[in-house]
Amino acid sequence: MRVGIIGTGGMGRVHASQYGKMPDVELFVYDRNPERGARTAANWNATLYSNPAELIEAVDVVDICVPTDGHAQLGHQAIEAGRAVFMEKPLAGTLEEAVGLMNAAAAANVPLMPGQVVRFFPDFLTGHQLVKSGAVGTPAAARTRRGGLAPTGSEGWFMDHTRSGGILLDLAIHDFDWLRWTLGDVTQVYSRSLAALTKTGPDYALSTLTFDNGCVAHVESTWMDPNGFRAAFEVAGSAGLIQYDSREAPGLRVSPAKPSEPEVGKSYLAVSQTPTAPLEDPYYLELRGFLDAVKNGTPVPVAPIEGVHAVAIAVAARQSAETGQPVRPAREF
Repeated sequence: MRVGIIGTGGMGRVHASQYGKMPDVELFVYDRNPERGARTAANWNATLYSNPAELIEAVDVVDICVPTDGHAQLGHQAIEAGRAVFMEKPLAGTLEEAVGLMNAAAAANVPLMPGQVVRFFPDFLTGHQLVKSGAVGTPAAARTRRGGLAPTGSEGWFMDHTRSGGILLDLAIHDFDWLRWTLGDVTQVYSRSLAALTKTGPDYALSTLTFDNGCVAHVESTWMDPNGFRAAFEVAGSAGLIQYDSREAPGLRVSPAKPSEPEVGKSYLAVSQTPTAPLEDPYYLELRGFLDAVKNGTPVPVAPIEGVHAVAIAVAARQSAETGQPVRPAREF
């Protein structure tokens, strides 16, 4: 398969490294910074193109890793050319753009997948499966925490929230997506953010999500943690508690509310399954799953509508942070 990456910044290079593990992939790259694009091409034995239009025409699959404000234009360009599109998260910078991409892909009958990679991290996948299987009984409360130091990006685009969408659209969207995938549709979002009005610089946000089933989740997102990146979640329910923290070992813990008699007092642990093998990397699994779906004509692992819903929750969170009022996310598209 001929795969073209548009944008070889941080995520573009991550994707290139994963495609480099796939013997059935021929890689092509474009970056508006020719030197950066040339370095990526040299590192991963890729063909360098000097403009995105020529790359789109040359490939079967387009992988878009440019800043968020460029997603819609390039996505439509690739879809109109009949190319399968992998879009790094968020699917788009606005809800209208996200819905537009989804509808355009459906009308053109081409695969489109948003890069909600947290679904492919083994501890988050296991946590999702445990909740769905009833390990905690009826979920009542959840909590997530994600972040570290602020990213910058080329020309500091992350810190310009009019381009990146800020911490709620760029970072918290991972947890919004995982929570909705795990707990169901969101009825209401209430958020507070330090940079909600200034729309610039590092940020810290707290969001409360209420779900249709009555469960409540607290989402902490930070670009202000000098101790490095950390991701964590917990889900509590009528039958027990699931906890995960990337800074702890074992990372994943399952504690039933009523252990069986011989096990009273014993902590129930499920050892973290954080991958070590190259072909178990979450980014590899995500991209490989997408390419296999394109090749076989089967549904992509994460449907476009899932990316739209994640953007809708993030947009509602931003609106709530700006107004100080709870907001109901859009759910009909």
